[in-house]
Amino acid sequence: MGLFEKFDPREIRQRLGLNQDEFWTKIGVTQSGGSRYESGREMPKPVRELLRLVHVEQVDLTKVRKEDFEILEFLKEEHPDLYKKLRRAVQARSAGAEAQSTEH
Repeated sequence: MGLFEKFDPREIRQRLGLNQDEFWTKIGVTQSGGSRYESGREMPKPVRELLRLVHVEQVDLTKVRKEDFEILEFLKEEHPDLYKKLRRAVQARSAGAEAQSTEH
């Protein structure tokens, strides 16, 4: 899913098995505001991006720090081979964990 791509928040929420309050408060939106977005009101780009990060990409925003982004940018710029190697390792680990969860 691309940056700011259109998607159906109700569908994502229902797929995750969350009620509106649980779903929307994770990204700082009230239940009533989320209800309006689910009914078709245009979502601002920052809200769409937060929704994507938290509910689609499963990023725990409480664990993300500015320094993490600085380190990431440093690795990409100064050590691209190491960045690619680490990225492949994380993807492999994620794929392995996903395969295990489907076996059980």
